[in-house]
Amino acid sequence: MSAAPIDYDGLMRANLERVFGEPDAARRIEAIRQLYAEDAVLNEPHASAQGHAAISAAVTALLASLPPGFVFRALGPAVGHHGVGRLQWSSGPQGGPAAVTGMDVAHIENGRIHSLFVFLDP
Repeated sequence: MSAAPIDYDGLMRANLERVFGEPDAARRIEAIRQLYAEDAVLNEPHASAQGHAAISAAVTALLASLPPGFVFRALGPAVGHHGVGRLQWSSGPQGGPAAVTGMDVAHIENGRIHSLFVFLDP
């Protein structure tokens, strides 16, 4: 019996839009509860956060550090296999050029993100 197929694109786009793109903390924590395992770890280049509350706090700090009006955009579909997915993204002003680009790599178990690694392009 095989495990249910993983919707890498749906899950990783939902993370980009509903977690990293959500300024409202209440809606963001609800999305984190739906998309992340309870003991999930967010690994950013200079810090890690484990658990729903810590992940939400890390995203709150990230969003507070960005200029007003910055949005995250997927650069094509997420792809994955064997429980690991990747999504390339950009961030910048709405309708403007990208100020930063990067890639999220997620380890997915039971349809939820167990660990997320955020890579920023130089």
